[in-house]
Amino acid sequence: MTILLIAAAFIAIAILVALVAMRAGPRKGPEPSGGNAGFAIFMVLIVVFGLGAPAYALVNNADTSPTEGKDGVELTTAQSEGRDMFIHNCATCHTLSDAGSTGMVGPNLDELRPPKALVVDAIAKGRARGMGQMPAGLVGGQDAENIGDYVSAVAGR
Repeated sequence: MTILLIAAAFIAIAILVALVAMRAGPRKGPEPSGGNAGFAIFMVLIVVFGLGAPAYALVNNADTSPTEGKDGVELTTAQSEGRDMFIHNCATCHTLSDAGSTGMVGPNLDELRPPKALVVDAIAKGRARGMGQMPAGLVGGQDAENIGDYVSAVAGR
């Protein structure tokens, strides 16, 4: 929906600019031939690129999360969502090679290789050991389960 609003705004601005640019100022000399046809072609191009490019991107970028980990681990949909959540919420503090993270505050999950239950527990209760303090409840519910499932599937591989 956001892309369509941006595209509509782009088209409105482009039409306004085109109208001002093509109609501004007094004309000297004869009317150039094909003036209206050129304007029509210009407007069609604006509409095609203003709506076509965002629509194409919207249709073809529906799922950008890879379903395979870096070391060939096939990820489920939940694990793929867990990877996205991990990158957004956990990667700044934890090292996990599959996520491309090299955090230095929390434990290196590739070395620790935690089971899902430990990851979910750490997310729910937080941790206060080592170099920092992990707050409790960074994410909850299914998101925490998905992160735990993802980390346990790829850590150390």
